[in-house]
Amino acid sequence: MVTVFIPPVLRSMTNGTTSIMLPAETVRDVVDGLDDQFPGLRARLCEHNQLRPGLSVAIGSRICGRSLLERIPEGAEVHFLPAVVGG
Repeated sequence: MVTVFIPPVLRSMTNGTTSIMLPAETVRDVVDGLDDQFPGLRARLCEHNQLRPGLSVAIGSRICGRSLLERIPEGAEVHFLPAVVGG
């Protein structure tokens, strides 16, 4: 199982749920599990078989790219991170 933290911008789709434990070995498994629990979330997270532009995923303390094939170790924390821009 992994612990997935829901970013504030998506909590309206999760009835305010801030985190959830899911069985997952890849980011795709996490996205599938989230969409099973909260229908429509996949469309907010993904496009064209990868995470949407402007969205990254952190697995533990490592920020990963947009690939859904990224492996997740057992017991890891997973955070979806919207891009932050500034100037």
